Amino acid sequence: MVDIAEDGRTWLLSGPASSYALHLTDADELLHLHWGPRIALADAEALARHPLPAYWPFESPLDGREEYPVEGGPRFVRPALSVRTEERRGTEWRFVSYAADGDELGLRFEDGGIAITLHYRMRGDVVERWVTVANGGHARVELLRADAATWTLPDRAGWRLSQLHGRWAAESRLTTAPLTYGEKVIGSRRGHTGHQHLPWVALDTDATEERGEVYGCALGWSGSWRIAVAQLPDARVQITGGAGYDDSGLLMLEAGESYTSPVFAGLWSDGGFGGASRTWHAYQRAYVVPDAEQDRPVLFNSWEATNFDISEEQQLALARRAAEIGVELFVVDDGWFGARTSDRAGLGDWTPNPDRFPQGLKPLADQVHGLGMQFGIWVEPEMVNPDSELYRAHPDWVQYQSGRKRTELRNQLVLNLAREDVQEYLWEQLDTLLSSAPIDYVKWDFNRCFTDAGWPGEPYPQRLWVDHVRALYALLDRLRAAHPQVAFESCSGGGGRIDLGVLGRTDQVWTSDNTDPLDRLAIQHGFTQIHPARVMAAWVTDSPNIQLNGRVSSLRFRFVSAMAGVLGVGGDLTEWSAEELAEARRWVDLYKEIRPVVQHGELYRLRPPSGGLSAVQYVRGEETVVLAWLQAQSYGEPVPALRLRGLDPTASYECRETGEVHRGAVLLHHGLRTGLKGDLDATVLRLRRIR
Repeated sequence: MVDIAEDGRTWLLSGPASSYALHLTDADELLHLHWGPRIALADAEALARHPLPAYWPFESPLDGREEYPVEGGPRFVRPALSVRTEERRGTEWRFVSYAADGDELGLRFEDGGIAITLHYRMRGDVVERWVTVANGGHARVELLRADAATWTLPDRAGWRLSQLHGRWAAESRLTTAPLTYGEKVIGSRRGHTGHQHLPWVALDTDATEERGEVYGCALGWSGSWRIAVAQLPDARVQITGGAGYDDSGLLMLEAGESYTSPVFAGLWSDGGFGGASRTWHAYQRAYVVPDAEQDRPVLFNSWEATNFDISEEQQLALARRAAEIGVELFVVDDGWFGARTSDRAGLGDWTPNPDRFPQGLKPLADQVHGLGMQFGIWVEPEMVNPDSELYRAHPDWVQYQSGRKRTELRNQLVLNLAREDVQEYLWEQLDTLLSSAPIDYVKWDFNRCFTDAGWPGEPYPQRLWVDHVRALYALLDRLRAAHPQVAFESCSGGGGRIDLGVLGRTDQVWTSDNTDPLDRLAIQHGFTQIHPARVMAAWVTDSPNIQLNGRVSSLRFRFVSAMAGVLGVGGDLTEWSAEELAEARRWVDLYKEIRPVVQHGELYRLRPPSGGLSAVQYVRGEETVVLAWLQAQSYGEPVPALRLRGLDPTASYECRETGEVHRGAVLLHHGLRTGLKGDLDATVLRLRRIR
């Protein structure tokens, strides 16, 4: 809902529990008023009557109070907008008009021939913000920086900053530290979201998992990005973020052209970090993730079982075993196309290998469907091997700098997806592929960063950083429209491309290439700070985990770890014993029973994975599911009790595993073996409200 003052210069956006207010002064200075608990329009108008402090020679009263700082005039904070024309650099805007429609608000400003529109939209208690910059009167306007939003926090002492950091196979590690004066900058200059940081931050002063105020911001962009958190000299805090890492230039706008930034979403919660997470999860299920109301199937992926050494007969043998344990989606990973017998060749040639699949993919897909499963494949469309038919025909289609060596990582180069001919080639290849066989699922990978981001002959080659992502989005949108039966998973060497932008076009994401079940607990703990279990793919693989660390773990522990999100299996089922296959079938059957609660319920992180006992809880209607892991214990040490959350304290709940009835929100933990020094164990508990 958007409320507007009678003078049309104060605006209030409100959700169920929160409000966001801003005000335009008579001098056309757009000021931030409020972001926090829900208030009335009269409260916002009262805040608007507070005068700005006086100017001082070394300070600006706008700094830390302005809604969207621009470059130019008496401002010294990081600008969200920086433009350059033939005559000057910077902005001196004037207010033109506003438009309000339902939960959406647009504020339009002009500076000569440049039009700037600030967009706001309320989605529950999440505020979506983005900006549009249009060139309506200059020969050319260079966008050096056009961030989606600047967020202003209330005056508080002792802010703490939480973020998710990591690397390949160790993504989404949560860290919290005091915010100090100056700027904290995170981001990616790699051309994709990156393993190193997820584009999310949270700030609090004294919040716990379930109590206290938390402010969170998340950027919906799948290319290079930057978020800067600044504590200003007067202790005010602002968060600015958008596409691009540096200020070297986003785009050159010719006359009549415009740029629309990605969405930078923000929320306020007084329910601690858990309450903020549940708000983020509900927002993504309702407004971001396609078909989020549908359950994601249990899948089998062939990669760890076969690597590149695949054949139709071998894949069918795995498919038969997968069907026996209850798998619903069978996925052929890398190695099915072109001359792809290793990572040295074939990328770019998206036709089935004639030796391995002499009649194409359709016979295998038909047999997989005959086993009662859906059929999926792996692709990496944005990449090319120098040893490929595509590269030999079009060596100029890759990103490269004239006179420089073309850097190969993983024996591959990055296609310049900003080129229209590359876009059309990929559309034709992928559309033909998805039309050639009954394919239900595509795992879309991206296995290297930008290094030689050049475009010889292009007047403004910097635009490939933005236009690559735009083209990726357009290609995914086009494929989804043409093949609505196909689900897509985003992968980038694991968790290298996970953000609200790609999640708006894919059904799930590959969380990490690390499939070790113990390592995954920390990765999944961080991931769920922002993203829901409904999109978090996780696999059960072989033990010992020879792909990564050699750790030995029970099938029980591996399954319960992977059941915390979208369950998959990635081990070599042809090597599993009859007993292991029978146990796997029981776990898959159990997951299907609890899947609606896990994938669509509210998530409570009961104990973090810092050693000892860790647990998560999911609540949906009358049903509750608890997954618990005992990571280490001393001999004879008792397993501590778990206090459940999100339940009616006046109701009674029956635990299906024990038959015990518990009242309220306290449940003594059951199901974990004790007295097993140093052993790993895990359990699943299901509760139903009975009265």
